[in-house]
Amino acid sequence: MRTNARPTRHLGVTLIELMVALAVSLIVVLAAMAALNVARQGFTVNDAASQLRENSRFITDLVQRLVVQTGFKDLAYSTTNRPTNVTGVVSNPPPVIYGKNNQSRTSSDAWDGGTDRVQGTVGYGSDILVLRFQPNSSSSTAGTADGSMINCNGESLTTPATSRDDYAISILHVGTDSDGEPALMCSSIPINSTTVTQTMLVRGVENFQVLYGVDSIGPANTSTAVSSASDIMPDRYLRADQLTVSGNLAATYFNWRRVRSVRVGLTLRSANGQSNDVSSASFYPFGLAADGSAGAVATAMGSSADPGTLGSAGTLFTDRRLRRSVTFTIHLRNSQGSCTSTGACPGP
Repeated sequence: MRTNARPTRHLGVTLIELMVALAVSLIVVLAAMAALNVARQGFTVNDAASQLRENSRFITDLVQRLVVQTGFKDLAYSTTNRPTNVTGVVSNPPPVIYGKNNQSRTSSDAWDGGTDRVQGTVGYGSDILVLRFQPNSSSSTAGTADGSMINCNGESLTTPATSRDDYAISILHVGTDSDGEPALMCSSIPINSTTVTQTMLVRGVENFQVLYGVDSIGPANTSTAVSSASDIMPDRYLRADQLTVSGNLAATYFNWRRVRSVRVGLTLRSANGQSNDVSSASFYPFGLAADGSAGAVATAMGSSADPGTLGSAGTLFTDRRLRRSVTFTIHLRNSQGSCTSTGACPGP
């Protein structure tokens, strides 16, 4: 028996069904793009935070090594006392550690040079830290140092000192790179040289603060006599300008020789656009407590008189940068002696 089957009709989608499918697809794509954007932002933030932590570790390790070797004397001079009233021997040599408060420097500055910072400029409030040391020789007659001492560039120094007060110098300060970004800079001066070489160490350091732990002196001390209460421990922490006495080089150098430790505070920042948080925030490298503006005993924090440490101009930010504050303290290992205005310099 023969049957006539009618062909099956294949129907397409209606316009409404097509529009619904397109809408659902668009929602899926938008959701995927949002998830991808969140993931990308999270990666950017994590990467920036990781870079800030790595920069913090690098600066901490470098500054600790530089401060620990500060004041080191080569074998020929560390084992003998300083002669007095001898031609060629300075009666009041510069201290091995020195600093400037709220100042900047250029590559042509002398080792103790600096220029006052202007409010509103990059790095306002940042300090200068000067560290002096001698390369180490294997013997008192060695013609070449062993390279164990480094400058702030990380370079091993092989030229030995030729006289008692010859020092290689490392100077840490905040400058700007070619893009105008703040950076921790190194100005190094080789031993027996006046040539200053300036290089960038870490980009993104916009605040570099230094306080100095001193023994048995107060702010603006003008006496060059050692207190009977003197020991090797710091009594208080002072700013660089509280150790420097205008017009009195003997007292200034004496005060710097009373430094027993260094307290360093930094604020580091990432590139712009790496944070979604634009709320205002202030960063205090030394915290908010124990204001040391008067140099009271046991003060070891920032000062309301010091730009960049306690809520002064330049610490309030509303941009899209991640920031990180770092604080650490280093004790000096090598004795500085205590030269007086009469030329008496105990020790090497």
